[in-house]
Amino acid sequence: MTNKLFSTFKIKNTEFKNRIVMSPMSMHSSDEEGEVKNFHLTHYTSRALGQAGLIFLETLIVDPDGLVGPGDLGIWDDKHVKGLSELVEQIQSFGSKVGAQIGHAGRLAKKEGVDLIAPSAIPFNEDKKTPLEMNKEDINCLISEYKEAAQRAKEANFDVLEIHCAHGYLLNEFLSPLSNHRNDEYGGSFEKRYRIIKEIIDTVKEVWQGPLFVRISATDYHKDGNTNETYIEYAKLMKEQGIDLIDCSSGGIAPVKVDSYPNYQVPAADKIKNVVGVPTGAVGLITTGRQAEEILKNNRADLIFVGREILKNPFWPRQAAEELNV
Repeated sequence: MTNKLFSTFKIKNTEFKNRIVMSPMSMHSSDEEGEVKNFHLTHYTSRALGQAGLIFLETLIVDPDGLVGPGDLGIWDDKHVKGLSELVEQIQSFGSKVGAQIGHAGRLAKKEGVDLIAPSAIPFNEDKKTPLEMNKEDINCLISEYKEAAQRAKEANFDVLEIHCAHGYLLNEFLSPLSNHRNDEYGGSFEKRYRIIKEIIDTVKEVWQGPLFVRISATDYHKDGNTNETYIEYAKLMKEQGIDLIDCSSGGIAPVKVDSYPNYQVPAADKIKNVVGVPTGAVGLITTGRQAEEILKNNRADLIFVGREILKNPFWPRQAAEELNV
């Protein structure tokens, strides 16, 4: 019987040596300038030494006012390319591919003294600041920032680019009816809520030719929000635009308690892969090689995104290999 977790996977001209992906996780270990530090060189390169097939850096922020948190890595300025390029080169030297997830935190941004922006002037909850509703000029500016970020990712020699549309951050805010109450061309109907994502994908593809992923929150966990069924429809639009893989996470748009358990997000990856016919990544409390192998062997996803486990153990791929007698 062939083993799936340690089989290769190819997208366009990029081949991953196995199906293990280090999920993007915020480390908040940079400075106000968003520059690569010794921490990042050690942290990410050790996971490459541990033999993950694809390593995503934490969200690279496209605008200095859109930080997920203090100390995020930036990709909003040409000055970031040198440090990112050195980091990418080190990771690649151990045989891992490297992914750049680009994003903006929107109404969840954590930066003192700046106005928050969002599709509508709706705060996340009553304790959070009310964001300003973005006008057309703000939207055009944001689309340009994503294109410039994609260009910098290309210059820094990343292998994969991922657009962050999940976890309650800005692009997720446009997609969800809970946070997008606009009545112009960027809100209202399902298609109009998708419009900014469509325009960002189109403009990014003008400069980025490599594998292009999108991370989604495949349900809002709220009766008035998006569901798995909504995201099947969004995934069809993404597939039409040439997205190579949909990375299926969930939640973050509303302050709700999520019942998380092993493989709890896998059904979304399974549905989107098999209904829409687009490759998917599965994420969410996947802690063992056997779990990962089950997901792949049952054709429920194509890549396995590992988060907390690979933070705890940079050599998680070895542990998984031992479990699977590889």
